[in-house]
Amino acid sequence: MPTVEETSAGGLVVDLLADPPSAAVIARVNRAGRVEWCLPKGHLEDGESPEEAAIREIHEETGISGRVVSSLGTIDYWFSVDGKRVHKSVHHFLLEAIGGTLSIEGDPDREAIDVAWVPLDELTTLLAFPNERRIAREASTRLPDGA
Repeated sequence: MPTVEETSAGGLVVDLLADPPSAAVIARVNRAGRVEWCLPKGHLEDGESPEEAAIREIHEETGISGRVVSSLGTIDYWFSVDGKRVHKSVHHFLLEAIGGTLSIEGDPDREAIDVAWVPLDELTTLLAFPNERRIAREASTRLPDGA
């Protein structure tokens, strides 16, 4: 089976002015037809850095503009699809929300079916993937005191 390398970027965009502070997350339908809540992310476009791709992808999938605060690490995993074995690396960043309106209308791939602001302390029970829950916990350690 041929192997394909894929690189994506995204992360957690946080509204620190909300009470309580909240993150924008998206819902997608998985291959089994179940809805799963996850962090916004997507492929790097030609010449983009992971940071630039994260800002763009988060804006496209959530409608929220953000500025990168810090790196939250990289999730690395394997899966098979269409007769290929895919090795995927996803660079995650913590972003501070600086504008925009919550919406999935800008998602060019129409993968997101919903978007929501979720209080930070509820993320670990909502997010579908253990690695993304770990990313959310890491983000909470990088926020200003009281957030």
